[in-house]
Amino acid sequence: MKLKNTLGIAIGSFVAATSFGALAQGQGAVEGELFYKKQYNDSVKSVEDGYNPGASIGYFLTDDVSLNLTYDTTNHTRSTKGDHQKIKGDNFGLNAQYHFGTVGDALRPYVSGGVAHKSMTGVEANGHSGRDKSTFLTAGAGVKWYITDNLFARAGVEADYKLDNGKWDYAPTVGLGVNFGGNGGKVAPAPVPAPAPVAEPEPEAPIAEVVRVELDVKFDFDKSVVKSQYMPDINNVADFMKQYPATNTTVAGYTDSIGPDAYNQKLSQRRADAVRAALVNQGVAANRVDAVGHGEANPVASNATEEGRALNRRVEATVQAEAK
Repeated sequence: MKLKNTLGIAIGSFVAATSFGALAQGQGAVEGELFYKKQYNDSVKSVEDGYNPGASIGYFLTDDVSLNLTYDTTNHTRSTKGDHQKIKGDNFGLNAQYHFGTVGDALRPYVSGGVAHKSMTGVEANGHSGRDKSTFLTAGAGVKWYITDNLFARAGVEADYKLDNGKWDYAPTVGLGVNFGGNGGKVAPAPVPAPAPVAEPEPEAPIAEVVRVELDVKFDFDKSVVKSQYMPDINNVADFMKQYPATNTTVAGYTDSIGPDAYNQKLSQRRADAVRAALVNQGVAANRVDAVGHGEANPVASNATEEGRALNRRVEATVQAEAK
């Protein structure tokens, strides 16, 4: 009953924590985790393998590197000799983790390295009694799955090298954690250049006719590759700009609402860059075309339906000129 209550409080705390707006990944984030590991005690003779519950807290020095304090307790282990006495212990560690990928990715593999100090009570089978104290160098690897922007599950394995006798311990681990206080990996979007003012014609002069072309390119989910069906439209815009060499344009990229904000911002920029590259390949000077990603902002349809989300995965551009 006590274990069920403890698990209930822990899970409830994680769920409640994710409701705070201050939670965020990235540089400056604090990450807390509860974990459970299978401890293979190969560095200590005549001691059974055990199951160690623990907790850790870490701080992200950058978007990818965190420094972590860990603690777990040995309380499910017994001696393999004599009266099979129960063995307890405390394990303290300090490690650094390097995370691959970018902030906002659902899966972030990691590697870690550090140092740990461990002690066990009643290790009489090793020829002495009292605490068996040891210092270890640690190395590990695994992956974190961000269920939401702030709630994650972790699976990994740690190898501990005992400096006292040169032997190794191993510990497959699973955990559940939250993070808060980071910058979210967000980069301020590039400012949209203001359109050039249109000069007012002299009262005596006839009003010039304004001609324009518009471009609307749709993308598949989570893709930034321009589909061949839109190349005729892109060629039409390129021909228009070559006909009117004084024109410039800005291609604006957008996404639907699925996925983290930081990831969608980068995806929309890649889509805008892809259309810009297609225009340049058709002979438009690179300095005449800007590309700006707006993420999931300014939807043209509801993101509640697949049809609406398909319309929102787009790149738009408008070019206008005065006809001669």
